[in-house]
Amino acid sequence: MGKVFIYWDNSNIFISAKEIATEREGEGARPRIRIHFRNLLDLARADRPVHHAVAVGSVPPELRYVWNRLENEGVDVRLLERGALHGREEGVDQLLQTCMLRDLSDYNGDPGIAVLLTGDGSGFADGAGFHADLARMHRKGWGIEVLSWRHSCNRRMREWAEENGVFVALDDFYESVTFMEAAAPGQPIVEARHVRPLDLAARELSTPRPPTTP
Repeated sequence: MGKVFIYWDNSNIFISAKEIATEREGEGARPRIRIHFRNLLDLARADRPVHHAVAVGSVPPELRYVWNRLENEGVDVRLLERGALHGREEGVDQLLQTCMLRDLSDYNGDPGIAVLLTGDGSGFADGAGFHADLARMHRKGWGIEVLSWRHSCNRRMREWAEENGVFVALDDFYESVTFMEAAAPGQPIVEARHVRPLDLAARELSTPRPPTTP
């Protein structure tokens, strides 16, 4: 089956979830939508043992306990202060890409399955960014899986993942990987929504393969 390695850009996933929530549940949903970390992690690993997982995100202090739960699941959590998150969030990108390239080097000759949670595919033409690093891993025989929202995933990266691995549209699991907090006083009214059980029956999987000769 191959070792599973998870690389999770939470800021990218969360910001894009706000747009989906607005489309599906109205403008009042934007400030109340939340990611259900445990279910999203379960969707990423898909009942497979995880060899290495790293998640990068920001933290208002009230969410620290949620990140602690991920750490208890064996995820290497790296948090940045919100003031450091701006523009293209290059610090987040570079941290995750460094982890990907280190795993590619450390497991050279023993490829695993790279599960990437982001829609950011910029930089490919210059040999940089998540898409370029996924391509490097693919050439070395790694299985590739990209989990992202359809509307916000870089089109070239999505099409490449569909052709060379697996693309998992989070839209298809929206009510299982998100939930809605009730509106606070003075905010637009939105009904609370609990998370639905996660069904992995339709979850496609990738596998390692022989490396491509340069």
